[in-house]
Amino acid sequence: MIATPASILRTLLIATAATLSWLAPAHADDVLIVKESSRSVPETIDALQKVLEAKGISVFGRVDHQANAKKAGLELPPTTLLIFGNPKLGTPLMQTNRQIAIDLPMKALAWQDADGKVYLGYTDPKKLEARHGIEGRDAIFAKMAKALGAMTDKAAGK
Repeated sequence: MIATPASILRTLLIATAATLSWLAPAHADDVLIVKESSRSVPETIDALQKVLEAKGISVFGRVDHQANAKKAGLELPPTTLLIFGNPKLGTPLMQTNRQIAIDLPMKALAWQDADGKVYLGYTDPKKLEARHGIEGRDAIFAKMAKALGAMTDKAAGK
C-alpha cells in the first residue's frame, strides 16, 4: 500500500495523541500547559469551542483522534484536538518570523488517560516566543497566555 499525504498525517496525529495520552501532566508541562478537566473529552472540547467562539476567536478545525484510530482499525482512548486562532494576534507574530506559522493557529488537546482522568493541554505561548526567537512582541504573547489560561480554565470546569 502506498502512503498518501493524508494517511501519513493521520498516522502522525494518531501517534502524537497516543504519546500524549501516556504523558503525566508534570512531564507534559515542559512545553504544554496541562489542566485536569472535570468534564469528558467531548464536553471539554465543546466548552472550549463555545468559549472561543463567544470571544470572536475562529475555530478552524476539530480532530477526533479516537474516531480516526477506529477507522484505521486501532484503539485509542478519547483524544480530541481543537485548532483555533485570532489572525489579529497571529499575523504580527508571523510578520516577525514566518516560521512561527508551524505552531499557529493554536491548538488545544483534550485526552483521557488510563485512569479515566481527562486533561486539557496547549502549548505555552512563552515557549513559542522562545522557540522562534521573536522579540518585541511581548504584549501579544502576554495577551495570548492570559486569554488561553482563562478560556481553558473555563473549558476544564474550573
